[in-house]
Amino acid sequence: MSPSNLHEQALKLGTSTLYEASCLPCSVDPAIRPVWAGAAVAGPAYPVHCAPGDNLAIHLAVERAPRGSVLVVTAENFVAGYWGEVLTVAAEAAGITGLVIDGGVRDVAALARWGFPVFARGISVRGTIKASVPSVGQSIQITGVPVSVGDLVVADDDGVVVVPMADVARVMSAAQIRADKEAEFMRRLTEGTRTVDLLGLAAWREQA
Repeated sequence: MSPSNLHEQALKLGTSTLYEASCLPCSVDPAIRPVWAGAAVAGPAYPVHCAPGDNLAIHLAVERAPRGSVLVVTAENFVAGYWGEVLTVAAEAAGITGLVIDGGVRDVAALARWGFPVFARGISVRGTIKASVPSVGQSIQITGVPVSVGDLVVADDDGVVVVPMADVARVMSAAQIRADKEAEFMRRLTEGTRTVDLLGLAAWREQA
């Protein structure tokens, strides 16, 4: 499967299905949410570590990340305006496809106008300094989830998952099987099958 087809299929499957199929601790803190409704992205991770309140590493990452990358940034859960319209325009020109950050962003209306997918812990008008670079393109952890260059990042309305590169083929296969099973569930539900029967919960009827 080509990278573009893989990313398209990952978005179609969605984060919830991928997470359940993965059997991995790959779900980022659910407090990290899309900053505009309907934002979604899937692509290879490019990890970045910012010092709290300092976004210099992000500027360097926009310059260095391969085209098609999703920036995954740990700012140690410190919420400030690490990202706004200026970096969005620069990222679009550089071929970067999205941002996941455990810090904050601003210029949210502009991000939505650009259609640039951003997932953040919060929104903050407070700016940042540019004085240090803990790491750019090196493995990190974001809310306890490990991230290395090339891992599969998928983010949508349900949340954010990061699947290690070595597990992508297995997880995608398992997720498709799960999706097919759920499609059959939906068909049976529309025909009147009850969820307690479908899920093997009928024995609980006598105890409720």
